[in-house]
Amino acid sequence: MLESLVARPKYLPEWPDTQRAMPNEILRSALFNCRNRNQARLFMKDAEIAVIGDGQVIYRGEELRQDDELVWLHLMHLAKKTHLGDCIDFTPYSFIKMLGWPIKGQSYDRLRVCLSRMQATAIRFQSKRLDTFISVSLILKFRSRNDNNENLSRWEVWVGEEMRLLFDEEFLTRVNWETRRALPDGIASKLFGYWSSHRKPFPVKAETLIKLCGSEMELRHFRIELRKALDVLVKVSFLESWEVKDDLVTVARRH
Repeated sequence: MLESLVARPKYLPEWPDTQRAMPNEILRSALFNCRNRNQARLFMKDAEIAVIGDGQVIYRGEELRQDDELVWLHLMHLAKKTHLGDCIDFTPYSFIKMLGWPIKGQSYDRLRVCLSRMQATAIRFQSKRLDTFISVSLILKFRSRNDNNENLSRWEVWVGEEMRLLFDEEFLTRVNWETRRALPDGIASKLFGYWSSHRKPFPVKAETLIKLCGSEMELRHFRIELRKALDVLVKVSFLESWEVKDDLVTVARRH
């Protein structure tokens, strides 16, 4: 893995400001799930995360959800402008504004918690395109306060060089940023990411999608919420159409 890492460029691949990017291994897994926000987050200890298709994801840390994914998408957008391993700094105001969150104290606290949660993660990825297991933390270090516990005007985050191994051009999905941040955290945002990673999505069973979403709903309730989410994805012009027949979900992307 070291030789592979040394051979990689020091920067992440490029994508325009209108997009954000995510490795397919993550988009096709339940790493960032969409459980009910009213449920307490679990601490997961070397738990195997559901994956659709090739690969395996083993996770240790506090449960990650769709708000964490939104934060990480924008953080990696900032990270591509610097060498991985170097400090990424930003004003929390500008970051929150780009997420589309309301500019208030609660959002600052929410961002701080999301970043701290992602710092305390250990994730192992394995798939056919990777030579071996890749073990990473989503964030290596994070600072929002100084040694006197005073708020910093610019927050600082470090992302490990190993992230280059996941952000391979051929296995990277670019998503429309305006669409993603306009979607409510939940099934719609999760499936937006998953189907973005397929140019021509193949039919998927509802029972497979509930695993991808990491949902603990009863399947009959999930089917109802799934249909609502599909309508939302049509409304935001991501899907052209959808159909559920014999519990098999078929969608057609608009673009």
